[in-house]
Amino acid sequence: MGIGKRIGIMGGTFDPIHFGHLVTAEEARINFELDKVIFVPTGKPPHKKDYEVTDSEHRYLMTALATNNNPFFEVSRIEIDRKGYSYTVDTLNQMVQIYGKDTSLFFISGADAVLDILTWKNIKEVLDICTFIAATRPGYPINKLKDKLEEIKRLYGKDVYLLEVTAIAISSTDIRRKVKEGRSIKYLVPEGVEKYILKNGLYR
Repeated sequence: MGIGKRIGIMGGTFDPIHFGHLVTAEEARINFELDKVIFVPTGKPPHKKDYEVTDSEHRYLMTALATNNNPFFEVSRIEIDRKGYSYTVDTLNQMVQIYGKDTSLFFISGADAVLDILTWKNIKEVLDICTFIAATRPGYPINKLKDKLEEIKRLYGKDVYLLEVTAIAISSTDIRRKVKEGRSIKYLVPEGVEKYILKNGLYR
């Protein structure tokens, strides 16, 4: 790797990955002049989900299918192959080992996740390693988020950058529900992901 690379890291369960994730990653890449964005499907999420998370191999393969036509996107197995819970701090430390300390890491996250950021494991270390980009959508209630960003700045002296992403109100929860109800998910996910979900009987 050359000196001074700027790499975006986009973590998530991606259950399933959809166009909202892809648009967010591309807008972050352009706005923050990133050399590439690495998608990191979660292995075993430490925060309990209110549904059973789909097997990690399915989620990895769907993410690979969704990103394979963008030369600036990659998918990493770091968290999937790691035993135990997936913590962002461990992933970031591994990324530093892989890409070197001259690389600037940008962690791309949804605004809702940023509201919980102070509960994350070793958050001071996380904020020292990377710059956070909080993606919002038009109409998002921004005041609560701004209060949280001011608190992060006060406690840790770190800025979190806001990125308003084109209005794509798509959620993985809605996609799973549509599949379960036998409704169409066309134009919500890339065609390859739609075919993979149907072929493997996911979310039924």
